[in-house]
Amino acid sequence: MSLVLAERLERIKPSPSVTANALVAQLRAAGREIVNFTVGEPDLDTPAHVIDAAIEAMRAGDTHYSPSAGTPAVRQAVVDKLKRDNDLSFSVDEVVVGVGGKHIIYHAMAATLNAGDEVIVPAPYWVSYPDIVLLNDATPKIVVCDESSAFKLTPEALEAAITPATRWLMLNSPSNPTGAVYSKSELNALAEVLRKHSHVYVMSDEIYEHFVFGNAKHLSLLNVAPDLKSRTLIVNGVSKGYAMTGWRIGFGAGPQDLIKAIVKLISQTTTCPSSVSQAAAVAAFSGDQKPVHSMAERYAARRKLMLEGVESIPGLRCLAPEGAFYLYVDVSGLIGKTTPDGAKLESDADIVLYWLETAGVAGIGGEAYGLSPYVRFSFATNEQEIEQGCRLLTEACQALR
Repeated sequence: MSLVLAERLERIKPSPSVTANALVAQLRAAGREIVNFTVGEPDLDTPAHVIDAAIEAMRAGDTHYSPSAGTPAVRQAVVDKLKRDNDLSFSVDEVVVGVGGKHIIYHAMAATLNAGDEVIVPAPYWVSYPDIVLLNDATPKIVVCDESSAFKLTPEALEAAITPATRWLMLNSPSNPTGAVYSKSELNALAEVLRKHSHVYVMSDEIYEHFVFGNAKHLSLLNVAPDLKSRTLIVNGVSKGYAMTGWRIGFGAGPQDLIKAIVKLISQTTTCPSSVSQAAAVAAFSGDQKPVHSMAERYAARRKLMLEGVESIPGLRCLAPEGAFYLYVDVSGLIGKTTPDGAKLESDADIVLYWLETAGVAGIGGEAYGLSPYVRFSFATNEQEIEQGCRLLTEACQALR
């Protein structure tokens, strides 16, 4: 008898970014040289003092279960970080630490959504938002935010999307995949709409907060609308800012009743985060912040390098990202062109495949993020890879007819 899978699995697809990176690994294992612009992961190392803290914790015997909400030490470190970096005041009871930011988002949705509920998801979106909503029996309400609004949700679009069934708004700033950063005035305008709809909660995903460029400045919604604190969940973690993706530590800061519900679910799913990773996170949040600033400077230089490279390629155009470490490249100038093998490029998926097969450069098509024809490139890779990738893309695009 064959295994009968749950119907909910039919609603979702594997993570496109994880799938794309796995394909790159497979091609490299087969001997192909691939420039990988798919992965949203810092290529830089975890700061040394963080690693030292983990080793010290292990040697001290800190290798056991912790409270499901996280250790008192790491939750206090989160509270202190929010005050220091974000000028936001939370208590330890308003913080939960989980196995990455995605873990917190999933459990928040599982704790609050029922069949028939809706979640507003501005597009382009991080690939997991809609599928997490679908897994929890609700409906993602996709609101397309194109270049005319710099890929940001406008108050008019938000107002039009809200219904009595709306439970959450997903707000991601700085944004994956576009690098959009909401300004104070833009957040204020969204807050004005939200104040009229008290049944709508806000998931404020701020995982890329440390990486902003030019005149942009990261602000939380709660910096401009503290009155919305009772229905806002801030999600963040150590993965991006501290180059700690593999340590799997994220946190949520929000209303105490929501935090309790998330902790209850964690107690019956993953039990608790890794004790060693929590000790490392304490050192990350509480220790020397110079490595974070150094990484931000490195990404700013890479952003400049990749923007210059991409903008010099025929058929490509890109709105300069204000944050995160991605370019969301408009490839409409290549649609309709023909490859040297005679194939017609009809979508961003076709273009991604052509670049991979012909140039050995991997990106992710805009369909995965809810807005085509675009391709997301990550510049969280070294300068040599960026230069080589742009050279190979130039050659591949020049070969089109």
